[in-house]
Amino acid sequence: MNNQNMSDIIEAYLKKVLGTDEQVEIRRSEMANRFNCVPSQINYVINTRFTVQQGYLVESKRGGGGYIRIIKVKLLDEAEMLDMLIDVVGDKISQRNAFSIVETLYEDNMIAKREADLMLSAMEKSVLSLDSKLEHELRARILIAFLNNLKYEQS
Repeated sequence: MNNQNMSDIIEAYLKKVLGTDEQVEIRRSEMANRFNCVPSQINYVINTRFTVQQGYLVESKRGGGGYIRIIKVKLLDEAEMLDMLIDVVGDKISQRNAFSIVETLYEDNMIAKREADLMLSAMEKSVLSLDSKLEHELRARILIAFLNNLKYEQS
């Protein structure tokens, strides 16, 4: 664990719990105490490592009895998942979010490692070296083309 930072450790713990339950409900302050960190560290992990692009839904309730619920999304059908991802991409997407989507496709065995690597290389910032707005728009169009291709191959 020496090579892992606190965010990696918290993420691994939550994913281990999710692995058995498919859903976990936590209290931010209790998690912060468990890992001896500030509550904002818990927020950071949840906001960056448990996103829709990565196959998670996050619900929260504030207040005295508040909680954060993380749910691993299991879609019934690959085409439905691809449609949802196309909707998430929209008209523009950052490199980070695009890479998260490709990682999810790979982890869900919808694409092979080589396909993932090719997709990632086509969407890298250095390849799309344009102004930021155009870069995000072009990356979205490329990713949607990949997703549509996968969707039609499934049929």
